[in-house]
Amino acid sequence: MYSYILRRILATIPVVIIVGLIVFSLLHIAPGDPAAVIAGDRATQDAVEQIRRKLGLDQPLHVQFGTWAWNILRGDLGTSIFSNLPVTRLVGQRIGPTLTLTVSTMVFAIALAVPLGIIAAWKSRTWIDRAVMVVAVTGFSFPVFVIAYILIYFFSIKLGLLPVQGFTPLSKGVLPFLKSIVLPSMALGVVYVTLIARITRASVLEVLNQDYIRTARSKGLSVFQVLIGHALKNAAVPIVTIIGVGVALLIGGMVVTETVFNIPGIGRLTVEAILARDYPVIQGVILIFSGVNVVINLMVDLLYAVLDPRIRY
Repeated sequence: MYSYILRRILATIPVVIIVGLIVFSLLHIAPGDPAAVIAGDRATQDAVEQIRRKLGLDQPLHVQFGTWAWNILRGDLGTSIFSNLPVTRLVGQRIGPTLTLTVSTMVFAIALAVPLGIIAAWKSRTWIDRAVMVVAVTGFSFPVFVIAYILIYFFSIKLGLLPVQGFTPLSKGVLPFLKSIVLPSMALGVVYVTLIARITRASVLEVLNQDYIRTARSKGLSVFQVLIGHALKNAAVPIVTIIGVGVALLIGGMVVTETVFNIPGIGRLTVEAILARDYPVIQGVILIFSGVNVVINLMVDLLYAVLDPRIRY
């Protein structure tokens, strides 16, 4: 068990290095000269060259990468070009709403999708199964921003139940917090729900056709015991996999969702940095998102061994 965990952790090191190389390359493959952007349109060539030297852009690429990587290892993601604040400080100011939205979306999606998938598998080839699959396919076909605007139109404009935009922290009250987070979580979670529900249905349906399920039924176990205690437990590996993979969807949809609902999170920070061509902030945010993906994929790999002891590779 411990050797398996060690191998999986060591396997992430090359991935982290490749991610670092890609993120570092963004500064050099992006159109335009970062030094010229910082200096402004009216800056002289001497001023641009001075900024380039200050940023180390006049150094060879391997020297620049070594300096950048060393700073990353020390927890220094650089300094924003326009606000002149450390990137870690900017991220720290925005991380709260993003974490809140991520957790609430995952809770909403998993709590809804897994039961839907189990019911669809249990009622396979009935109208319930077809209805769940129609909803799943429909939800997966709409972009996040379209779902967001539909929800805003009905729940905010027509019914007036929830605020259109903004984020209220939990410290200002449970009810205002819930009202501000419901629509963003639903908009971001719909695609996640459909994806998990489809995989859950397929996995549970495959398990329900196994001999040990028929044996469990013949022993007089209840439907709940068969579905949860036997079917879901043995179908957990594909479900856990898609939940982990779906985090990438959350990260991609986070940028759109926070922009539509005016949530001051890391997604909004990313959009602002891209529009301003604030390269250190862009690099720092992408590096954080990539690191989160690597860590979650590692956790999913480690969960495989817990859910299915036969998995050893």
